[in-house]
Amino acid sequence: MASWGASDLPSSSLGLRINGASDTESLKIINELNDRSLIKAVVPTDDVTVDLARKVGEMLALPINSKIAVQVSTDKLAFREFCRDHDFRTPNFQLSSIDPNHESVAFPCVAKPLNLSGSRGVIRCNNREELQAAVDRIGNLLQEEQKGPVREILVEDFIAGDEYSVDAIVSNSVVEILAIFEKPDPLHGPFFEETIYVTPPRISTGLTEQIGNELQTVCAAIGLNEGPIHVELRVQNHEIWFLELASRTIGGRCGRIIEYQTGVPLEELVLINALRLPRPQKNKSSASGVMMIPVTQEGVLRRVEGINKARAVEGVVDVEIDCREGEILRAWPEGGPYPGFIFATAQSTDTVEYALRASYKCLKFVTAPLFQSKC
Repeated sequence: MASWGASDLPSSSLGLRINGASDTESLKIINELNDRSLIKAVVPTDDVTVDLARKVGEMLALPINSKIAVQVSTDKLAFREFCRDHDFRTPNFQLSSIDPNHESVAFPCVAKPLNLSGSRGVIRCNNREELQAAVDRIGNLLQEEQKGPVREILVEDFIAGDEYSVDAIVSNSVVEILAIFEKPDPLHGPFFEETIYVTPPRISTGLTEQIGNELQTVCAAIGLNEGPIHVELRVQNHEIWFLELASRTIGGRCGRIIEYQTGVPLEELVLINALRLPRPQKNKSSASGVMMIPVTQEGVLRRVEGINKARAVEGVVDVEIDCREGEILRAWPEGGPYPGFIFATAQSTDTVEYALRASYKCLKFVTAPLFQSKC
């Protein structure tokens, strides 16, 4: 395990401390380790480490993705440009400055930051006044996050339709879909905080095959040959629009539903694929799902009521509350992370969705007002 930082992971002989500010120095350290103990695979843990992992794989002659694939799968603008240039369906888009002239924008549109995840800062706009307000709001959020000047955001056409998420693993350029997640709550805006994922999706076999075929085509064109991928797409009039494609696993706790569907933890699947090991056969769930608990009441958290009742709902596997008393809860588009998660399994997707909603109704987040100091 290689990492960097003041509280990095290498606290024992099993870890390797590298320099986060210098890929050249990090590669030297990793190569010295390889001389002592042969490295068999390299797996990036997040978007920040994808390019370094590619360089390690190139240096050690391990299976890797192309340089273009790394760029396209870690940069929202690069993915849009690639899809446009290779005739894949993608929304019309443009970069807009924080003080924009929006004469060429078609409405409705979506304004989004280039470097935030979890739908943070993503806002639908129906007219020029709403777009200007969204640009100002996103600019304030990015300055708050980065503590520096921010000049550009992405403005693109709003694509109506049903939204799905796909998690897959690529091995020797072949895409294996682990799960297609249906998002039953409409994501029409003005904000796009995600709530429920359920799988298997309630779609036709034909659409399932179409998603798999088109995803294979896109990955081959990009040069994504190895490792996990996470995809966001919309289906409109039987056409698939790829909104995002990232060379990583699904974020946060949601990966647990991959284990329910495959019988193997997602992290284990990634390592098995990287090391070319046989996959164990374990029990699988018929259907499963997760609810990312939304923030509907902003303020300072005092307590969460009804957790035991929520856990007792038939089909619910667990209710995990991550926030603690005294934390500030913020709604989207500024909000994040989610205050907690609900997991459920059952014999059908309908039953899973019902269990998630019933469990959520048992929860009550009690908050106190947040007063801003004018000092």
